Amino acid sequence: MRKRILFISRHAPYGSSVAKEALDAVLTTAAYDQDLSLLFMDDGVFQLLKNQQSTGIAQRSFASMLPVLPLYEVENIFVHLESLQARGITRNELLLDSVQVLDSHAVSVLLAQQDQLLSF
Repeated sequence: MRKRILFISRHAPYGSSVAKEALDAVLTTAAYDQDLSLLFMDDGVFQLLKNQQSTGIAQRSFASMLPVLPLYEVENIFVHLESLQARGITRNELLLDSVQVLDSHAVSVLLAQQDQLLSF
C-alpha cells in the first residue's frame, strides 16, 4: 500500500548535516515506491538558491543534487511562501523551475493530506 509521505526540510544547506540527511532520506524512501513530497520551509529555503558556492567549505553543492529529484520520481516539491519572503528570496532566485510555492494555508492543507510527516 502506497503511503503519502511528506518530508519537510527546515535547515540551511551548509553548517550542519541535517539538510543532507533529509535529502538522503528522501532519495532512499523514493526507492520504496511511495507517494513522496518534499517541502522546504524556514531556513530550508536556502537549499533552493541558484549559484551556491560550496567549494570554499569543501562540501558538495545542493544546487548539483536537487535536480536529480525527478529522476527518483520525487516530483511534488514545494516551498513555503512566507519563509521565502522572510528571507528576501524571490521565485526567480530558485534553482528548480518545477517547485510549487505554497502559502501557510496551502501548507496546512498539504500537511493534512499526508499519511506520514518527516521533519528535518
